[in-house]
Amino acid sequence: MSDAPILKIEGLEARVAEEDLDILRGVNLDIGKGEIHAIMGPNGSGKSTLAKVLAGHPGYEVTSGSVTFEGQDLLEMEADERSRAGIFLAFQYPVEIPGVSIANFLRTAVQAHLPEGEELDIFEFSEQLQERMEMLDMDLSFAERHVNDGFSGGEKKRNEILQMAMLRPKLAIMDETDSGLDIDALKIVAHGVNRLMEENPEMSVLLITHYQRLLNYIKPHFVHVMIDGRIVRSGGPEVALELEAEGYKDWKESDPAAAGA
Repeated sequence: MSDAPILKIEGLEARVAEEDLDILRGVNLDIGKGEIHAIMGPNGSGKSTLAKVLAGHPGYEVTSGSVTFEGQDLLEMEADERSRAGIFLAFQYPVEIPGVSIANFLRTAVQAHLPEGEELDIFEFSEQLQERMEMLDMDLSFAERHVNDGFSGGEKKRNEILQMAMLRPKLAIMDETDSGLDIDALKIVAHGVNRLMEENPEMSVLLITHYQRLLNYIKPHFVHVMIDGRIVRSGGPEVALELEAEGYKDWKESDPAAAGA
């Protein structure tokens, strides 16, 4: 792991665009290369908003603070520029795209990440896609299905991990990827993430989750607790275990900043 953070968030405040509704109220977070960070918190604490702000979702407006990614001002970059720079967001609720096959969707995405003027080798792409699908225990016919159209929750999440495997990001943000998964699907998703980390030890991961169970399979280096738009606790994996035992209520009441928010 590197000492220099790949992602540095300082005093980040954000709200729903065109609404007087503040959600993030001063988030500070450093993520180093090769580190796995987990953010846990109750509903409405700002976890998913943070993920969307980092990815460049137009529905949110940053009102204060800064975010740098590999030393560059992330907030000055458009969403597609952030993706090409190496940021990937696995959605909590992946959208359906009827009429577009997974194979065609991924081919377009991989082409968009190549240097300008470089053409994708279709044979290399097909070989890589097959290899990645086998790694995730996915039937090869899955690639011909339309993106998330009629998919179960588990199939949608596997598709997100397949996209991540093909794009090989520098920072993967996983927004409640474990929601709606049974234990078998959870293990397959976690196995895919762990395999990608083994292949690229400098890849960083930001996991957003409600529950400890995902962290049994993807081991975080750091766990953060978000309450009312702020990170109020940070520590090692033991933080998640404490949350599992105690819940969020006592943590909020014990923190003056969170209690006054």
